[in-house]
Amino acid sequence: MPSQINQDDINKAVWNACDTFRGVISADTYKDFILTMLFLKYLSDVYRDEYNKLVEQFGDNPELIHAMMSKQRFVLPEGASFWDLYEQRHQPGNGQRIDEALHAIEEANGTKLKNVFQDISFNTDKLGQEKQKNELLRHLLEDFGKDILNLSVERVGSLDVIGNAYEFLIKHFAASSGATAGEFYTPPEVSNLLATILEPVEGDEICDPACGSGSLLIKCGAMVRKNSNSKKYALYGQEAIGSTWALAKMNMFLHGEDNHRIEWGDTIRNPLLLDKDGKHLLQFDVVTANPPFSLDKWGHEDASSDPYGRFHRGVPPKTKGDYAFISHMIETLKPSTGRMGVVVPHGVLFRASSEGKIRQQLIEENLLDTVIGLPANLFFGTGIPAAILIFKKNKTDNTVLFIDASKEYNSGTNQNTLTHEGLKKIVDTYKNREIVDKYAYLSSFSEISENDFNLNISRYVDTFEEEAEINLVTVRTERLALQAELNSLELEMTGYLEELGYDA
Repeated sequence: MPSQINQDDINKAVWNACDTFRGVISADTYKDFILTMLFLKYLSDVYRDEYNKLVEQFGDNPELIHAMMSKQRFVLPEGASFWDLYEQRHQPGNGQRIDEALHAIEEANGTKLKNVFQDISFNTDKLGQEKQKNELLRHLLEDFGKDILNLSVERVGSLDVIGNAYEFLIKHFAASSGATAGEFYTPPEVSNLLATILEPVEGDEICDPACGSGSLLIKCGAMVRKNSNSKKYALYGQEAIGSTWALAKMNMFLHGEDNHRIEWGDTIRNPLLLDKDGKHLLQFDVVTANPPFSLDKWGHEDASSDPYGRFHRGVPPKTKGDYAFISHMIETLKPSTGRMGVVVPHGVLFRASSEGKIRQQLIEENLLDTVIGLPANLFFGTGIPAAILIFKKNKTDNTVLFIDASKEYNSGTNQNTLTHEGLKKIVDTYKNREIVDKYAYLSSFSEISENDFNLNISRYVDTFEEEAEINLVTVRTERLALQAELNSLELEMTGYLEELGYDA
């Protein structure tokens, strides 16, 4: 039996595999090659492992083995596994062979993997001319063919190990992707915070309408298992960017989240999570997202005639789509159990005009539950501070809790991170719903109304620190003492200069 691999070893091995591409193409380009190869290697190792076990049991009955293999979680057609590609790595045409294998795997697995590999091509000119491309892909196959990356069930133990390695790669790619990182990555501590506050439980249907690579949904699934020790829940999502949607699909399978429905398309212009008739939006117990901040060209031109009536509180401004996502999410909440957490830029709290009118109606309908101010520079691709808005469909009072957690962070070279203590403080304060000096304030509806429905956290949480009083007599005494010390040093220096023959 092979010895189990630990998380650090697999993380290091998959990160080292990136060396093949470093200095040749950008990380934003090669991330899709690495992540897809990890997924293919996982499918192939698990499939080969199962095949070998069946051969040991039924070696003299190939028809039975074939029938049983066709019922595996994933089916690999003959010639399409990683190991088939690995054996031919020294021959010309690696790019074409990999693309053909991925296409065959898609075809063999029906709707489960439909279109997942359509936006990825290993046979691309981005890898250079044919000879260079073939060499790069040979090296990539050899990196993943090493013993350290044997991803069979016995070797990795829990599927979480592979899922965690996938998340590890996504995080590192986000760190080097600059402005585009926000399209597919939400920092894990923010995902943990949202999942903890929203408390998904057994039986919940959970949705992220701007799901990126799916990490927030996966955190919510893990929270159900933690809270209820149950896998009876369903994950739903939609993602506009095809390559990111593919990452989300692979991420789901690598975390064992087979009960998911992730659609590919623009949530605002073309919502796809609809009922069987396609006329009404599906509704969920938990809706959570980190949508793109202040998205320009979000679909303003068609919003006033939206067939799903999502913008009945008003149409958000043309160049800022924040309230378009908020409006969509509110309309997808179940009437009794619906709860929602969304990450937004601070402008959402106080901008006037159409946004102010939408914000006022949401508060007047008693949907807003909590406003949490986060530290600056938490998110890849933007340094601006963000906030989390918590909405609930079935509130028991009309108060709104404001939390200023902007100082609860560890400084990093490129990004700040929420501290463990900071996260616990936010969660405890959220649950207790009490005023905490210079940190949290429980506001009544009338107070918010008096503030013209402006939710700027500083209007409610007073973080002003009085400066210590200055004793001018003490300051003057200290100043005179320093002057006397300076005069003494000047005399001493003059003496040294005279001894050395310098004319003072």
